[in-house]
Amino acid sequence: MQPVNLFSFRKKVSLYKKYFVKYLRKVAKLKPAGLDDLAEQLNAEVWQEVDCLTCANCCKTMTPTFTHKDIRRISKHLNMRPKDFKERWLKKEKNDNDWINQKQPCQFLDLSNNMCSIYEVRPDDCAKFPHLTKKKMIDYMHVHEQNLAYCPATYKMVEKMMEKIQIGL
Repeated sequence: MQPVNLFSFRKKVSLYKKYFVKYLRKVAKLKPAGLDDLAEQLNAEVWQEVDCLTCANCCKTMTPTFTHKDIRRISKHLNMRPKDFKERWLKKEKNDNDWINQKQPCQFLDLSNNMCSIYEVRPDDCAKFPHLTKKKMIDYMHVHEQNLAYCPATYKMVEKMMEKIQIGL
């Protein structure tokens, strides 16, 4: 497994993101049979090639949505009241009232080793990221379109999909 080179990754994204998005939209429109099974197979392959601990780009550039359940669980872990946890670390997003991090990179990311200091109680959004094997993958194409620019695993998944499901663009 090779370490993720974020400079190289960002360069590839700048060159190919539009093409990848166009591909994902076409797949979403065509709804090929066996897509969920293929996603499971490709997911296993992707994680043999991508090491999140050499990247952590998601934690450096994105913020999860914190559910009320996440807030209660994490604040308990940190021996804080949920109200104090929110005041110290979170803000309400203006568009949809979601609780998100006040700053980036994530306050729980240890930049010296790319590890999460609350990994065992991390937000559900983080635990499921990058959502590669959501059942009914077709319903998550828009999520993969967004995550292409942030996650080398998502990028790799789409590359592998393009090898398996070849469609004219």
